[in-house]
Amino acid sequence: MKKIVLILLIMVGFTANSQTKSDLLKHYEAYYDQMRQQGDINGVISAITHLNILSPSKERNDTLAYIYTTDNQHLQALNTIGIEKNESDSDLAVQVKAISLKALNQPKRALEQFEILNKREPNPYLAYELADLKIQTGDNEGAAANIEYGIANAKEEMKYAFYERQQPYEVSLKAAFIHLKALVEFNQDQTNIDGALATIDEALKIDPNFNLASLSKQALQSRKEKQENKDPQATKQ
Repeated sequence: MKKIVLILLIMVGFTANSQTKSDLLKHYEAYYDQMRQQGDINGVISAITHLNILSPSKERNDTLAYIYTTDNQHLQALNTIGIEKNESDSDLAVQVKAISLKALNQPKRALEQFEILNKREPNPYLAYELADLKIQTGDNEGAAANIEYGIANAKEEMKYAFYERQQPYEVSLKAAFIHLKALVEFNQDQTNIDGALATIDEALKIDPNFNLASLSKQALQSRKEKQENKDPQATKQ
């Protein structure tokens, strides 16, 4: 009789626990929907975190990391899904790792993730990210190949956003590629500043308000003037 009572008590405990978990899931699902409607990012993060504890899900984890990334909480995003290169990751997880690693100034690690995305579905925007990161890591030949692809495939309506000014702005993606082309040309032959300047002028002809290209042009012109001052004969030649 005592054994039967004990079994019944255990069964009641399991049922109560199951009902509690089910109720909590419903509560946080409703809470998540409400936070989304209100546009409350912190509330959405809290709701998904609780749901993930109650019922772990890789898809939900990837979504949580993505939300952190869109809110510029890149360290939290990477703490959620890790930084390892994993070919079996979802597109969303790879995208989060790529964007967050780049934002945290980890170009080599970010490059690995962008390479995975590019293998899955190449496009001019990914080519730009690859070229930019390869320039940063010293792979000018690899960058040149991505730039060539980008210039050939960038459509007129495609834009790329830059943030070096207080107010972000967009320029033609093709102009952005041509600017990178100029940087590669200079890196490969630093004696031919005029060639790199001519290429930057091509980018500025497409998009005269391209601030970053203008800054690069100023830097190259300044370098050229210093070289000429050191070697006056170079000006005569």
